[in-house]
Amino acid sequence: MTRILLVDDEPSILAALVPLLRSRGYEVTTATTGYGALDAVDRESVQLVILDLGLPDLDGVEVCRRLREGRSLPILVLSARGAESHKVAALDAGADDYVTKPFSTEELLARIRAAIRRAEAGTAPAGDIVRGELRIEVDRRRVTRGGAEFRLTPKEFDLLVFLAQRPGRVLTHKSILRAIWGPNAVDQPEHLRVLVAALRKKIEPDPTNPTYIRTEPWVGYRFADDGPGIG
Repeated sequence: MTRILLVDDEPSILAALVPLLRSRGYEVTTATTGYGALDAVDRESVQLVILDLGLPDLDGVEVCRRLREGRSLPILVLSARGAESHKVAALDAGADDYVTKPFSTEELLARIRAAIRRAEAGTAPAGDIVRGELRIEVDRRRVTRGGAEFRLTPKEFDLLVFLAQRPGRVLTHKSILRAIWGPNAVDQPEHLRVLVAALRKKIEPDPTNPTYIRTEPWVGYRFADDGPGIG
């Protein structure tokens, strides 16, 4: 049974989510402070963290950063802070996804299921990556869709693999730039926009309505792990 750590200091959120999650078969541990969350992760076998950013002791972004150190468990931020800057800060600190309050319980449950699926599948699959008709042969650096091969530049291929190995996870512009071009490129988002546009023209059935590489406005990109044609 999956154990979820719910970190929030709002009694109404705890009162609503704890019974909901338990009714869906999850074990639930709660914490109302950042230090309490860090202690709970160290003491208990937690498979996923739902984290509020507005905690009374540590800022949630700092909690996220500390949780990420040496751990691979999924972190889903659930916060009233809806500004893009807050989303980017949390995602750059290591969060896997971000849901803004007020929220739909069904959307939250879907995000939880997706995060657990990604964790169980792993984030760095070896060998071929297959998403619907798209096949990425990592070792051979070969990409096909429906049997037709695409000629990608080295950077286009590196970007595609980086995204595809993390399906469903929101990846910020900064994290992608750092991975593809190195730490000195984090302030050059125009490079990424150009590269994504070029890659979409090659692999997407309809580049104006992307199936695989989805934009998270002002934040980054998400490689689809669901929807039509994605397997």
